[in-house]
Amino acid sequence: MTSPSNRGAPVSTEPRINDRIRVPEVRLVGPNGEQVGIVRIEDALRLAQEADLDLVEVAAQARPPVCKLMDYGKFKYETAQKARESRRNQQLTVIKEQKLRPKIDPHDYQTKKGHVARFLSHGNKVKVTIMFRGREQSRPELGYRLLQKLAEDVAELGFVESNPKQDGRNMIMVLAPHKNIKPRPVKQEQDGVVEADEAAEASE
Repeated sequence: MTSPSNRGAPVSTEPRINDRIRVPEVRLVGPNGEQVGIVRIEDALRLAQEADLDLVEVAAQARPPVCKLMDYGKFKYETAQKARESRRNQQLTVIKEQKLRPKIDPHDYQTKKGHVARFLSHGNKVKVTIMFRGREQSRPELGYRLLQKLAEDVAELGFVESNPKQDGRNMIMVLAPHKNIKPRPVKQEQDGVVEADEAAEASE
């Protein structure tokens, strides 16, 4: 039973090593992956000391627990290096936003389409929002046709990930870049946070 003093304490994810392994016997694996068999903990610790290695518990739930002879410091370093490399190669998905009016003039449409094409070419998803005002709300088909046209115009760079849908006074569609388009390094965005394109908002 857990004592009150231990409640709320962080659970360690570190494996038990050497003297912290307190079981009568273990299934021992050698430094090169060879199966040694079930040995007494005293013998396993002696073998580790003789080889100048650590005895590391790698499968605590097994009966008896599985332990391996290894250089634990080197193992932790290599694991941390792999984790850093994995994070470095991880690609952040950023969602940009582009806003249009249903009765947008041709010049503004070309400008907005250019923004969407640029976002997709950089590997970003784009949330396209049609903003209806006043009587425009009674003509949702205008927004739908505009979103369809936009999707067709940028089809070489992206595809419709989320079909147009009404959301209050707005109609929203999400475009995603084709898989062969890789995201560019993200500098300002943090943790893949969804953000609106400032230039797009400024032009409204």
